[in-house]
Amino acid sequence: MTSLMDKCAVTGIGETAYTKNSGKSVVALQMEASLKAIADAGLKPTDIDGVIPYGSLEVVAEEFITNLGLQDLRFSAVTPLGGASAVAAIQAAVSALVAGVANHVLIPIGRNGSSGERIGARAAAMPQFRTVGEYEMPSGNIAPPQLYAHMARRHMEMYGTTSRQLAEIAVTVRSNAILNDNAVMQKPMTIEDHQNSRMISDPLRLFDCCLESDGGAAVIISRAEQARDLAQRPIYIMGVAEGHPDSPSTITQRPDMTTLGTAKAAPRAFGMAGVSHKDIDVAEIYDCFTYIVMCQLEDLGFCKKGEGGDFVSNGRIALDGELPINTHGGLLSQSHIIGMNHVCELVKQLRGNAGKAQVANAEIGLVTGYGDMGDGAVAIMRN
Repeated sequence: MTSLMDKCAVTGIGETAYTKNSGKSVVALQMEASLKAIADAGLKPTDIDGVIPYGSLEVVAEEFITNLGLQDLRFSAVTPLGGASAVAAIQAAVSALVAGVANHVLIPIGRNGSSGERIGARAAAMPQFRTVGEYEMPSGNIAPPQLYAHMARRHMEMYGTTSRQLAEIAVTVRSNAILNDNAVMQKPMTIEDHQNSRMISDPLRLFDCCLESDGGAAVIISRAEQARDLAQRPIYIMGVAEGHPDSPSTITQRPDMTTLGTAKAAPRAFGMAGVSHKDIDVAEIYDCFTYIVMCQLEDLGFCKKGEGGDFVSNGRIALDGELPINTHGGLLSQSHIIGMNHVCELVKQLRGNAGKAQVANAEIGLVTGYGDMGDGAVAIMRN
């Protein structure tokens, strides 16, 4: 379990502007973010010998050879886990790097989710949605909010979770986004604003749902021995894992609708990292919906199943709280870059250059991904 611990580090990060209409192609957004990440690391494009593109957007490794002038690409892969892809790609990169296949792996993601194809249209065409298409879509379960509303309602019925508790998450991440110049949503939100927002799919309201937005983000993962000589302070990857839910193709047929793949990944990531939950100073939790944040906090082990509503209340997840989360504003209020903006934000926090949202004395942090019907990925990092 500890064989990958601290063997690799994030050495570069890059982000484009996050907007509602980029005016650029998906390829252009990914290349822009990639060049920024390469420059941040103090590398040249020709130093990159591994690429893990986001598989669902039809941007392949050859695009990076053509556009960036890569000369010796030794490793490429895709991690088709939807929103868990970015963090799952870190595990794939670390595995390849430790095996000696590559030295510097680029992980880029970019999308025009607002001005181009939206998540609902993309999801309907994905292989893991075939069961949903056959059995659930005919009854009206089409878009992600409709699919995930079942989980949220089940949690409420079993544990007494309330919409106002979900509102605590939305309000907290919005307050963080306002501190971030590169965030789409800049208008303050109150609990009552959340409660008065229109219902999308009961019990999920408008402000329980993430943005559709345009932009790109990328990271560079390097072997530790190379990382020490680069431009930025290495952010070491202590533990990383992915997990897949029971009955992965349909939520409503699971024996437990309130447990995600995160519950399988978390013990492996914590075990590899050799740390406890009390050691985590900041957490960037994939937030396609407020309920998914709360559910992941339970599955990660920060609280017991059914206690998530209480855990996110009373300021515990605020910047000055016990566990600050989504310090950049997340998918709910910064931008939906399929979770790569979460990875970039954790690196900023651990470097100590997260600006107005910097968590004091952040030394160890956690980032998650959540994908499609419940895939989960977890990475724990340190400075």
